[in-house]
Amino acid sequence: MSKNKIKYLITMLLCSVITGVTFGQTDSLSHYLEVAARNNPGVKASFSAYQASLQKIPQAGAIPDPQLDMGFFLQPMEIIDGRQYGNVQVMQMFPWFGTRKAARTEMTHMSKMAFEEFRQSRDNLYLQVYTQWFILCRLQEQLNNNRENKKYLEQLEQLALRKFSASGGKGTTNTPVPSPQPVITSQGSSNSGMSGMGGMGAKSNQPGKRNQPAMAPMGGGMGDNMPASSGMSDVLRIQLEIAEIDNNIESYLSEIKAAEAAFNAIMNRPAHREVILPDSLTQIPFSLDIASAMDQITEQNPMLGMLVEKGEAFKAKAEMDKKMSYPMIGVGLQYMMIGKRKPMGMGMGMDELPITSMNGKDMIMPMVSLTIPIYRGKYRAQQQESKYWWQASRDEYDNTRNSLEAELYQSKHLLDNASRKIELYAKQSQLAQATYNLITQEFITGKSDLSDVIQVQRQLLDYQLKKAEAIAEYNTMVAGIQKLISFKDDEQAKTN
Repeated sequence: MSKNKIKYLITMLLCSVITGVTFGQTDSLSHYLEVAARNNPGVKASFSAYQASLQKIPQAGAIPDPQLDMGFFLQPMEIIDGRQYGNVQVMQMFPWFGTRKAARTEMTHMSKMAFEEFRQSRDNLYLQVYTQWFILCRLQEQLNNNRENKKYLEQLEQLALRKFSASGGKGTTNTPVPSPQPVITSQGSSNSGMSGMGGMGAKSNQPGKRNQPAMAPMGGGMGDNMPASSGMSDVLRIQLEIAEIDNNIESYLSEIKAAEAAFNAIMNRPAHREVILPDSLTQIPFSLDIASAMDQITEQNPMLGMLVEKGEAFKAKAEMDKKMSYPMIGVGLQYMMIGKRKPMGMGMGMDELPITSMNGKDMIMPMVSLTIPIYRGKYRAQQQESKYWWQASRDEYDNTRNSLEAELYQSKHLLDNASRKIELYAKQSQLAQATYNLITQEFITGKSDLSDVIQVQRQLLDYQLKKAEAIAEYNTMVAGIQKLISFKDDEQAKTN
């Protein structure tokens, strides 16, 4: 596989999550996914491992290096028609036909297995980005909910201050209430200061209210100060709630800062870098068909892809082991360096051989060698080993697929639960908001107690926070299901 093809394939992989996911997101999230894919050290390491595995393919298909033997005589050896000075021999061995192809096939599947591992690392990274992103969105939404509820409490505080002022908070005296009849005030109510002061006694006789006699006939004193103190206690209780909301806001700000640092760590960026979040957290539109999703998982899941390539690699290795049990053929050449033999003197004897035209002529001898694999036990064991590993990979594939199917059903269950929670909390939030608006008006008119208002306000905030958590949980589950399915590579990347 050429470098251009590799670069094209990786580009398609990095872009597939942006263009090929089944749910849309904001531009900022797409940007962060791209940044994470390019900068994350874990993904870069797995890609480098894949590139390293590609380099093993030419190694597996390479012919063994030729062998060169050289030898020289310290003293020339006398032979017929010459004197031999040395010998040079070159031998090249060739494996049995088809062995190199099987070896390349095995390493090709091993490199594809490394590629599937890279895809798995990439999918895990995307899930981390999605999870941390939705955590940040949830915290931001909950922070906004607390700030909004703080505004409600501040408005309620202003209402309580007005009631306190209207009930005599601007300097109350012990003057008896100018009422011709006993003044009736709300029993146990924090807004009893609405009646009992001058000019307000007539409103306390409204039908349907539980009243008690005013303290004016006892000569003034404690009874005249009760409306003011009761109104001021309402203000203080509201301020207590505001203080708690302020503490929640500071806590969320701190938690958001820590979550941003974790998010930046995934993208290999400085911890203080700002993360741009959407204005609100919304539920991702998503529909899941189990049968269709399971088909996509079987076709695209990297874990299953790794096991498929692993099995094919062992299958090719078994074929290579079979070829290795056949003889290896060697072809070589031997070159003998021979010098001329000098003629001996006359009368040296009758055994002297005559000098011919071959005297001093170097000799070249072609050679053929053949290995004889007679010890068959190790070759049979190698082939059986590869077959067992292949069967193990098939069983592991079936087990992994069953686990993924069970995980898909569990994710579907959790997704449905989160969806029901979102609908429930959305409905409860609407009802709580309407209730809060009504009970606030009742508090203004003195028909409701402050405790009821605060209780409804707390319920409203609680439903809003739970709704944000449910939406974040739902969106995270969608990302988890997308990870199970993985992202389908562009077909052109495969064919090129």
